[in-house]
Amino acid sequence: MTTQPPLSDPAAVALELERIRRTIEVGFTRTDGALALLVQRHDQTDEEIKEHARRLDTLERGRWPLPSVAALVGLIGLALSLYTFATRP
Repeated sequence: MTTQPPLSDPAAVALELERIRRTIEVGFTRTDGALALLVQRHDQTDEEIKEHARRLDTLERGRWPLPSVAALVGLIGLALSLYTFATRP
């Protein structure tokens, strides 16, 4: 078992303060690293969201003619039906 020097000794106090300082520095370094990683992941997520929004806008813009085409096909079908009905003997 190790015995610790009494804290009334200035050298022991300085040594203990240095250990505490080193422990705090290590903790701050870990925290800074974790925060940097979170910021990087946040930036990547923002870029992915922007890319998905861009792709969705492209899909929405490309989809607008579909109802128009469906209505046009329906009208052509109606016209052909009326023509067939009118030209029957």
